[in-house]
Amino acid sequence: MKNLIITNILFAMMAFASCNQPVQQGFTGADGEVRLITLDPGHFHAALIQKEMYAQVDPEVYIYAPDGPDVKLHLNRIKGFNTRSENPTQWNSNIYLGDDYLEQMLLQRKGNLVVLAGNNSKKTSYIKKSVEAGYNVLADKPMVIDQNSFEMLREAFDLAARNNVLLYDVMTERYEITSQLQREMALMPEVFGTLEPGTPDNPSVIKESVHHFFKYVAGSVLQRPVWYFDVNQQGEGIIDVTTHLVDLIQWVCFPDVVLDYTKDVDVYAARRWPTVVTPEQFMTVTGTLEIPEFLHKDIAADGDLNIYANGEMQYALRGVHARVSVIWDYAAPQGGGDTHYSLMRGTLSNLVIRQGEAEGYIPMLFIEPSTGEVSDSWLQQVVAGFTSVESMFPGVGLSQVETGYVLDIPQSYRIGHEAHFAQVAAKYLRFLAEGKLPVWEVPNMLTKYYTTTRALQLAHEK
Repeated sequence: MKNLIITNILFAMMAFASCNQPVQQGFTGADGEVRLITLDPGHFHAALIQKEMYAQVDPEVYIYAPDGPDVKLHLNRIKGFNTRSENPTQWNSNIYLGDDYLEQMLLQRKGNLVVLAGNNSKKTSYIKKSVEAGYNVLADKPMVIDQNSFEMLREAFDLAARNNVLLYDVMTERYEITSQLQREMALMPEVFGTLEPGTPDNPSVIKESVHHFFKYVAGSVLQRPVWYFDVNQQGEGIIDVTTHLVDLIQWVCFPDVVLDYTKDVDVYAARRWPTVVTPEQFMTVTGTLEIPEFLHKDIAADGDLNIYANGEMQYALRGVHARVSVIWDYAAPQGGGDTHYSLMRGTLSNLVIRQGEAEGYIPMLFIEPSTGEVSDSWLQQVVAGFTSVESMFPGVGLSQVETGYVLDIPQSYRIGHEAHFAQVAAKYLRFLAEGKLPVWEVPNMLTKYYTTTRALQLAHEK
């Protein structure tokens, strides 16, 4: 017993000494200076960060996780990237599996950047402990799934600033071409005018998206972890995918503006409803043979699962009224896919992204007169103002349609959702080399997560 006590004391002293040693004094952008740690990967987004190689990142990657199907799926995805015929990656995975994976990561200090994408009930705690130990963190959305984890995130940002490390979330939708074009065109008063404030009954900004549990990723049916269907672990729909939509509203409507969630946000309506998933459907997308006990609470009288994956919120951001909704169906109709709708109402024109059956499930950006009348003067005004878009995005053009114009977007700009992860990673690596994030990023991340957690709270109250 005495020897055991001494051993435990020595281990604690070593851990304390290790955790007080700086992980990285600073980054310069030099080759190989960033050393990745992937902590408890449970979502395929963790692997997508490694779909490409980066000169600044060492190919040796350290993975800490509990043993189980999640980490096995992650390793198989990395292996697929390494062995693909076209442009294969050269990652070398150094793996630690065990119940003490988090303690070992903090103790061993193998890397300087922690990548997080997995069980969201643990994510905020992982974030806080990582930045507290001096690690930079690149985290998949959502960083939080309820009000308690939001408070923990606030503390984590304070710790990150104190320890001079960068905490950042993966906002891939900022890199989707129609979102980028919508943002740029909203900055053109000669085309868009100014953003209408709207009202609760007629919001000036609307974002809606429909997703599917059954889908293909990298050419294969995506296998979801069983906990993905537990809202206590994944988070409800109103807190998860809405992160992207709320982020886009902030990014497009108030570009590079520092937002204050204590003053600028008023969430005044929210609701939630379930997606019905049969046991057979659940087993198809998870690869399991039974429904785990933690999901028994969601089994209805008919034996199906009721998953609260759907949500809608209405709120005002600096007086601009917005409506956001997210729906999860089990699978898309034959020949269909995920859909997206985004409206921005201006005093001269409305900017509308549609991604439905009529568009072949490909996002298209439309410019339509705010009056609904396609006049010759309006058509000429849009053409005259569009020249700056053509200089920023070579090859993008205009085609007249019945409702106004649709943008012609070359295929080279449509690189796909998976490729956006490399774009996020490349920008984050640049931030590391610069030693800071843009001044608006941290307050706006807090504003975003306050909005989603407040909407969840309100939906439950209703």
